[in-house]
Amino acid sequence: MWRETLLQRFGGGGFAGITLSRWLRVLRDNHFAVDRPYWVKAAMITLASIPNTLLGAWENLWYRRKVRHTKIDPPLFILGIWRSGTTHLHNLLSQDNRLAFPNTYQACYPNSFLSSEAMNARIVDFLLPKRRPMDNVTMGVAEPQEDEFAIGTLTGRAFPLAWAFPRHAGFYNRYLTLRDASESEVTEWKAALMWFVQKVSFKYRKPLVLKSPGHTCRIKRLLELFPEVRFVHIHRNPFHVFRSTQHLIQSVTPLWALQRPDYGDLDERMIRQYKEVYEAFFEERGLIPKARFHEVCFESLEADPIGEMRRIYEALALPAFQAVEPAIQRYVESLGGYRKNAFLEIPFELKARIAREWRRCFEEWGYSTTEA
Repeated sequence: MWRETLLQRFGGGGFAGITLSRWLRVLRDNHFAVDRPYWVKAAMITLASIPNTLLGAWENLWYRRKVRHTKIDPPLFILGIWRSGTTHLHNLLSQDNRLAFPNTYQACYPNSFLSSEAMNARIVDFLLPKRRPMDNVTMGVAEPQEDEFAIGTLTGRAFPLAWAFPRHAGFYNRYLTLRDASESEVTEWKAALMWFVQKVSFKYRKPLVLKSPGHTCRIKRLLELFPEVRFVHIHRNPFHVFRSTQHLIQSVTPLWALQRPDYGDLDERMIRQYKEVYEAFFEERGLIPKARFHEVCFESLEADPIGEMRRIYEALALPAFQAVEPAIQRYVESLGGYRKNAFLEIPFELKARIAREWRRCFEEWGYSTTEA
């Protein structure tokens, strides 16, 4: 429990590995509006940004040329909105040592992980809670992590930064689909993602498995960067996604917050963002060649992980599944004691609205609009 308290009061949240110039950009974007209870946290981020800047400059000088010349094997992107099972699928795929993935340390310290991970990862791991606050999944610096956090650190502008600055959430919303972002912002986003993928590829020299829920609505942009990319999309009962996302936001926001959280319009934001993500997904899904796209149901993956993983490998022409099946089986068996969160029933009127607003998703994947 002390780790959670420490992170809430002094932790950097999504800014742990940010450089001074990017941190000042974040503060300017938000008119330096850090609420009084978070002044110490902001001061700690500022202090940490100085060695981050020095380490990043040294790493850039030493590795930039090598990274730029690194060949990127076509990555595999996991698509699916928050709480739809993307982490579970990411963890399953990460059991394959023929593939690689960015871990938590690398996603949080994208400027310096090539030179600092060996030295600092153990310290960071000691300070991290051993379970994620929203779902009790194992947490650690070596676990697979979302590249979205790296983009936020590299640019100072990414959708999750709204968790830190909720009064300025409208500013960060455009970095979700990127459809309302300016051309220069899209260019910056592409450059940051490409740089991070190149650095991780340089470290491992293997095809990468990448996961960020925001990518679900950025298919066109990803295809522009990686023409040979493959996608696996995971979906889950939308009612379950809604309840779990409520818990996610209320659990994670205190770790990021630099302004007092406001959950007054939480339901409204969730309904709007889910709809926004999947409108873009359905519009752009057809851009993907059929041989490079596969869809999996979370409920089916949970019931038959080996069978569903085999189907993913076959559909996307991944390396022979037989070689990784024992490792996946061991991982599945290790989850035997895991218990999912239990949530209250969604109120009738809200449930009816969700069914109406997200109707296409219910119909597309065959979920009932009357049963949660």
